[in-house]
Amino acid sequence: MKATTAAPSTGASGSGSALPAGSGNARTATRIAPHSHIKGLGLDNEGFALPSASGFVGQNIAREACGVVVDLIKSKKFSGRALLLAGAPGTGKTALALAISQELGSKVPFCPMVGSEVYSTEVKKTEVLAEVFRRAIGLRIKEAKEVYEGELTELTPTESENPLSGYGKTVSHVVIGLKSVKGTKQLRLDPGIYEAILKEKIVVGDVVYIEASTGAVKRVGRSDAYASAYDLESETYVPLPKGDVHKRKELVQDITLGDLDAANARPQGGQDIMSVMSHLVKSQRTEVTDKLRREVNKVVKGYVDQGVAEVVPGVVFIDEVHMLDIECFTYLNLLLESPMAPTVIFATNRGTSLVRGTDDVVSPHGIPVDLLDRQVLAVTEGYTKEQVAAVVQLRAQVEGLTLGQGVLDKVAGEGERASLRYALQLLAPASVVSQLAGRSEITLEDIGEMNELFLDAKTSASMMGDFEGGLKR
Repeated sequence: MKATTAAPSTGASGSGSALPAGSGNARTATRIAPHSHIKGLGLDNEGFALPSASGFVGQNIAREACGVVVDLIKSKKFSGRALLLAGAPGTGKTALALAISQELGSKVPFCPMVGSEVYSTEVKKTEVLAEVFRRAIGLRIKEAKEVYEGELTELTPTESENPLSGYGKTVSHVVIGLKSVKGTKQLRLDPGIYEAILKEKIVVGDVVYIEASTGAVKRVGRSDAYASAYDLESETYVPLPKGDVHKRKELVQDITLGDLDAANARPQGGQDIMSVMSHLVKSQRTEVTDKLRREVNKVVKGYVDQGVAEVVPGVVFIDEVHMLDIECFTYLNLLLESPMAPTVIFATNRGTSLVRGTDDVVSPHGIPVDLLDRQVLAVTEGYTKEQVAAVVQLRAQVEGLTLGQGVLDKVAGEGERASLRYALQLLAPASVVSQLAGRSEITLEDIGEMNELFLDAKTSASMMGDFEGGLKR
């Protein structure tokens, strides 16, 4: 490369464009995704968009609209509806969807997909959509369990004559002693629990966890009272449990309806080697029947009525929704009318276009009118040169890059001329060239070389058009 022979730059950084450089340690480097800088919608307490906040720059109207949708989702008033994000490529539609998921929190299921994912050779298109919708409906199970927890101080099995045979003995019960910070307790347990203790290879000095209702036994680790002074240990030492030996614990588990469907649809084969090999060889996806889903819904409804579980509607994000066909759109109407439907976010960059799967149905955004009526629309706008510069500066800071004098203005100009994505993609290769040249910052020379090596789509298409015109002559 030409840049490898260039001398290190000594120019001062421009005002507002110099950013802290990364550490350069490859071992501590983490993968940076295209939307790693998005942390939320960047709204104030009154719901108005801040000029630059939470990784967002611009798109004030679309961000405020998404903020209203977030409030509706949190108040559980948006179920069965859909949000359509329409705008040109590279205007932040996917970033808005990710920001909505950030605002809702990590406990709310968020299932993204692309419209072309439904065209599978293994399962039907409608089945793919149904699976995504089921994965986006969470179930928060709250359960109070009585448990015994402590360090095992005694393990004494009591044997008796076997009533089925006069020549042997069997374990009638087992006596164990548990110790916690607050005291000790002696328990007389069923012989089945003794078998579980032997299976877990539990010995005196181990910290154990026993559920009172099911008798399930779990070995937590070795008591730290038995810890030695070795530098390397193969044992895990844990402190003595706090509180009493017998305690009541509140356990919360988050799963989805898709998890329940898959667990009940998976065949439970035998434990022999042929069953295991058959399960490994047969790796194709299997469809979940509507009958099984109805049974799962019935069980879930029972849990909800008892107050044991709570349904948490999530979000389904379907990008490039115009890639779906008329069959999928018809099925989406059915899914949106379901009483347990999640919130749906669509994204498209099409205007008025033909609905896929039809010959003469032309509709806005390539979506049938009956489905469009169920949606609220938010439109994303193009970026100005100042907004492109702010996004480039933010991405450079996230990636740990230092921009030299005039680089920010140059890259912002490329973003205004070509696209924001093209401007952002110039940063990483330019940083590689600057490092090969021994520089700690990206210079105008690096950006110029990247413009020569990597063309934008408009320039490339123009060159190919000239080439095709020459062939026709």
